[in-house]
Amino acid sequence: MSSTVIYTHPVCLDHDTGEYHPECADRIRAINHILDHEEFMYVPREEAPPATVEQILRAHPQGHYDRVMAAVPADGLFEIDGDTMLSPRSGEAALRSAGGACAAVDEVATGRARNVFVATRPPGHHAERERPMGFCLFSNAAIAALHARDAHGFKRVAVVDFDVHHGNGTQDVLWDKPGTFYASTHQADAFPYTGTPEETGGEGGAVVVNVPLPAGTGPEAFRAAYTDIILPRLAAFAPDFLILSAGFDAHAADPMAHFRLQVGDFAWLTRQLLDIAKAHAGRRVVSLLEGGYDTRALAASVAAHIRVLMEG
Repeated sequence: MSSTVIYTHPVCLDHDTGEYHPECADRIRAINHILDHEEFMYVPREEAPPATVEQILRAHPQGHYDRVMAAVPADGLFEIDGDTMLSPRSGEAALRSAGGACAAVDEVATGRARNVFVATRPPGHHAERERPMGFCLFSNAAIAALHARDAHGFKRVAVVDFDVHHGNGTQDVLWDKPGTFYASTHQADAFPYTGTPEETGGEGGAVVVNVPLPAGTGPEAFRAAYTDIILPRLAAFAPDFLILSAGFDAHAADPMAHFRLQVGDFAWLTRQLLDIAKAHAGRRVVSLLEGGYDTRALAASVAAHIRVLMEG
């Protein structure tokens, strides 16, 4: 067994979002550059396969899939909304982002790896059941969670989202899905303006735990949100499979929000989550890249995250 595997695909560099867009190919280039360092030399790399329609349809209706794929332009850019752009290779990139998430679940579920980091784009946690938005086309973390549940038979699948923005899409997809859990820390009163503590999941569906935090939140309050609220709720859920929506835009250098975290805070949280996976989930963890828009901070944070996964 390999402790950690990294999934990615070159087509994720070809998902063109236009000039000056924060969710750009330089994000993956920065991650690839830091993963070329000697300490990561022996971490196995795999190409993310495209998701099957069946995998997508666990989270989205056929109409959503059809609309997204039909909107992919033959040339130039197509704007789904003011934030979400499509270019000719975007459809394949989105399918490989979702497919990489499912392949990562397969890798961990079958014991070939203890954990997997999926370094793909576009991200997924804002894509609702029937609405692409916020840079996202398909709900990758929810697709992975439902693949773990439905294809591999896990009974209690948890998603923990530490992106600075609330994962409205993941929450929307999992809301009425039994055997799932979704928890998020995020900046209050920031895009997408969802994720209040009162949003607790549908009857008989997901357990939902939202902890909005004010702009300016630093390490102490962030860590307390996990120590006091999310980690105890996650441990009580006792997940048999853990998926991370790994957004690094809560870093102090990130231009898209106003948290003040440092690289060490992401390493700390990764370690706490791995401890719960070790106690309840046979160490099974899949981590999916979400946000992070200052490329230097993103690369350093991802490296710290993967170092802890490699210990896991």
